[in-house]
Order: sequence, then structure tokens, then C-alpha cells
Amino acid sequence: MRVIELAEKNRKVCSFLVLFIISTSFIYSEVSCSHEDNDMEEEGESVNPTEVKMSQIVMPCHSNHRQELSVGQLLKWIDSTACLSGAWVLLHSFNTSMEVGIQVSCEDLFSDRHWRVCHAYATFVTQRTNTGKKVILKPIVPQTQKEQVEYSVAAERRRVRMVHDDIIKDLLSHGSVQQADNSAVGNAVAAERTKVESVELVLPPHANHQVNTFGGQIMAWMVNVATIAASRLCQAHPTLRTIDMFTFRGPSQIGDRLLLRAIVNNAFKNSMEVGVRAEAYQEEGPNRHINSAFMTFEVLDDHGKPCLLPRIRPEPLEGERRFQEAIARKKIRLDRKYIISRTQGEAPLSVPWDPTNQVYLSYNNVSALKMLAAQNNWRLSSEKDKVHLYTLEQKSMLSFRVESEVDVPAHRAFSLLAEISNRPSWDTHYRKCELIHQVDDDDFLYRVVTPSVSHGALGSPTSSSQGEGILQDFILLASKRKPCGSGDPYVIALRSVSLPTHPPTEGYNRGEVLCAGFTILETKNNMSLIRYYNQASPEVLPYISTDIAGLSSSFYHTFCSCSQYLTRNRQNVTSEEQTGQYQATNTDSPTCETQVDALSVALHSTQL
Repeated sequence: MRVIELAEKNRKVCSFLVLFIISTSFIYSEVSCSHEDNDMEEEGESVNPTEVKMSQIVMPCHSNHRQELSVGQLLKWIDSTACLSGAWVLLHSFNTSMEVGIQVSCEDLFSDRHWRVCHAYATFVTQRTNTGKKVILKPIVPQTQKEQVEYSVAAERRRVRMVHDDIIKDLLSHGSVQQADNSAVGNAVAAERTKVESVELVLPPHANHQVNTFGGQIMAWMVNVATIAASRLCQAHPTLRTIDMFTFRGPSQIGDRLLLRAIVNNAFKNSMEVGVRAEAYQEEGPNRHINSAFMTFEVLDDHGKPCLLPRIRPEPLEGERRFQEAIARKKIRLDRKYIISRTQGEAPLSVPWDPTNQVYLSYNNVSALKMLAAQNNWRLSSEKDKVHLYTLEQKSMLSFRVESEVDVPAHRAFSLLAEISNRPSWDTHYRKCELIHQVDDDDFLYRVVTPSVSHGALGSPTSSSQGEGILQDFILLASKRKPCGSGDPYVIALRSVSLPTHPPTEGYNRGEVLCAGFTILETKNNMSLIRYYNQASPEVLPYISTDIAGLSSSFYHTFCSCSQYLTRNRQNVTSEEQTGQYQATNTDSPTCETQVDALSVALHSTQL
């Protein structure tokens, strides 16, 4: 099990009055949207066989030193509920793994106040049969639009999980992580002083229905030793903030002894990372590594503010390695929080791109477009010859959608539109498009030049001229995705990024694109429904304002030109496409006897 993020926010309530409701279900709200901001309308009630709800009263025995619900107890409840839902089918099933969505809410039984505590995703991996054969899961069939969106975005989350270790290695190999500074040894605490070892005997009450040690119990034991290690550094009561990479590597059974080891890997200004390792052994035989985790702690003062922490002096060799890897993980957490966890209105339009945050930018790019496409309150603004223009108003943000059906197979339309370099041949708004860098098979960086739409406007920050004729340029990340399954569209997502090698230049206004792109859905008779989306930034709004007002039809002509381009190149099939239309390409997950592979949590803790 891997806990990607856990962030706390204190809430003082009386212990006997708090009811925790933990639910797992296929229908699950998005990570980036709160209930208040979710504009996807509720659909008709549908029975979901995977939905499980657990209700628990928070008692004093469940609390920590701050009279808050302990994280270990919460993880036990989350794991139990996820297991119950995992016995069925969940948000997304890959070949040999499945993802479960979990939501934890809290209710004050006296005031009837309700609030969300955390959301989580857990990935369960199937075990092989006694003959060593893989167990192939049945595919998920989403029943509602919300289920379809979450099902589709689950594939993006899987991409992030699969490259996490590679990002760590890349950061370390390219010298992006500082070395341990041993110059202040007099003020530093030796890491050896924070070492903790504890042995637990697995008894029948600790086992699950498969007679393996209950995962929630193992996590609770690991949190316990990590807390002791953190206390030895700060000599105070630490508060757990995040858990990274909580990975189950193998099972343990009744009668096993679990050896739990913890040590402070690194201490930053206001936080520290503790590494935890769990091993199982019998009276005879070697130790088996069954779990690892990295936990971040803080120490809060009387006003709830983080305190300054002592520096740590790592052990030679292995200790220095852990010290540097802790810095790399901190950078990854900051990238993830900065790019993924923020809503679109909070994040800046153009995020700096580099290879270490590429996976998060790509995730944000694709998921943002899918979330925008899933909104239900689009309004038809104009229609001409079966080309429809829709608008969506959300607070101060205006988005538009242009759609039409074309007589071109979906896989062929996707291949043509994904070649962004060819867009100037059919889109007059694209004067020039150059490929800067191909990141991988699915992600590309482009510089796009467009005509100016702001007469008399100021140029870029480095521009000395103004007036008519100044061109605009954009640095765009293009992410293309094939469908995750039946009913899922092809996606070509676009968003602005910034590159040190391509700063704003003289004679160009640097424009920004927050969220744009195409979705391509296969329809009857081998045709395609093409939809183009754009969240209108100030640089884009002048292009469409007259269309929305009905004063022109430039987007109609652009879409007609796009349709003609697709039809004209309908038969020029590439060698890749000659093998047939797209089929699901889920690869086998790593085969092991792991029960749970991934859990992402964002927590607002509840004080008793």
C-alpha cells in the first residue's frame, strides 16, 4: 500500500459525539474538486455493488496525545473498508490490479455538522493461484458519467505511481539533490540516536479473512515506531503530516514476529522524514521484507504553528543515501502539491517544466481536460450546419466547447489531430508550430505562434514596441491518451508551461493556455464525434467573444477546415494503424503476493 499524501487540519470536537463514516464506491468525487465546486449534476440513483460504508464512533482509546483521532486507527478503518469494496469491483481494474476510491467524512452527532476528513485511493494486486497462474480481473463497466470520468483518470494516477521510483533515481543521478552538510556537526543530532526497533507477535485478532496479517494493523504498528523515532529527535510530541510510499511487498501470517525499524532520515527546517521498515520472520528461516514507508512529522507549538527542528547528522554511506533520498521525496511532494493538488483557479497558468515534474504536469493536463469535459451545465450558444458552440461559466472563468461529427474513424482522427505540428495547415489561429522536445511517446513540448488579437496592447515584458501586428506565442505541453476502455474517448490535452530555454522574446506577447484540447469519441458507422475545449484566458477570449455574441462565425469556419483536413487524410493510414483500431493496452501489473499497492490520502484530522 502506498500513501501518496496525507495533510492534516485540526478540528476540536468531543470524542463521544463524533461519527466517522468511511465509504468506498465506484462513484467518487474528484481529487481537485470539493463538493461545493463540483458542477457535475447528480444523475439518477444507481445501485453500485462495490459501495461499502462503515460508521465508527470515535472513543478516547482511539486518540493520540493531542486528543485527535490517531492516524494508525484511521488507517485500520480505511484498510478494512477498502478491503470490503475490493472483494468486488472498483474504480478501475487493470489486468491484475484494481483501484478503490475511499472517502472519509465526519459527523458531530449533537450539532449535525458534517465535514470531509480525507479521500484516498488504494490499489489492490491479485495473488497468483496455487499453480502460479495469474488471476486476470474482469474489466470495469462504468455506468454513469461521473464513474466514466473517475475510471478514466484512474489510468493517469497509475502512470504517476509507475514512474515514482524512476523520478527518485533521476533526481539523485543528475546531482539535483544536495549532499549532507557535516560542517555543523556540533549542532546536529546523530541519526543513530533516533533509531527504534520493536517486535510484534501476530496473533489471530491481527489477521484478516485470508489469515494474513491485517494491513491496517501493520500500518498502525509502523506509525507507532516512526512516532517514537521522531520524538527522539525533537524531544517533544510530533504530529504526523504525510506518508509517502507505503508499499506492501509481501504477506505475513499468524505466528510471525514482525521486526519494525525506524530512523530519522533527514530533518528540514520545520519537518522531518522518518523511514520505517517492517520484516517478518518465524523461529527458523530468514527475515522477509514485507513493508516500507516514509513519514513526515512536525512539532506544533501552543498556537498550532510548526516549530524549528534540530539538524540531523546522517550515518555514513547508507545514512547519507537516505538523507539525499529524503530531499528528493520532499521535492516530489512539493511538485505534486503545487501541480496536482491545487484546483485550476489556484494554480498559476504556466508552470515551469522539467523532467522531474513531467509526470505530474502530464497528469494535471489530461485530468483537467477530462474534468472540464465532464461538466454538465454547458449551454448551447450557436449552431450552424451541425457545428455546435457551447459555453460554460464558472465563477470568473469562461470555457467553450466546439463539436461536430466527422466521417473519419476515431483512431484515425486521433492520429491526425495529435500531430500538432500540422495544425497550421488547417487552423488560421496557428501561424507556426514547432516541436521543441518529445518527452516520450505520449507527451510533447511545442512553441506555437498565433496572430495578435489585442490591437494596441503592450508587448511582452521584454518587448519595446506596441501596437497592431505583434504576434503571440505559447509554450505548450501536449499530452495524448488512447481510451482506457469502451465509451472512453481519445484525448489530446494542451496546457502552458514555461521553459528556461524559451523565455518571452522581443516582438511577441507570451500567451497562456490553462486547459484546452480535443476529445474524440467513436460513434456509429465508423464516424467520430470531435470536441474541442478551451478555458478562455485573456489571450484566447478575444478569439471567441464575437462568436459567442453571434457577431461572427470564425470557429465554425475553423472547425469546417478541421473536418476537411481529417476527411482529406482519412485514407493515409500509418503502419501502426494498419494493425487495427485501438484495443485496451493495460499491461500486467508487477506480480507479487501484495494485498495492497497504493493508497493516496489527504487528511483533515479530527480532534477529540
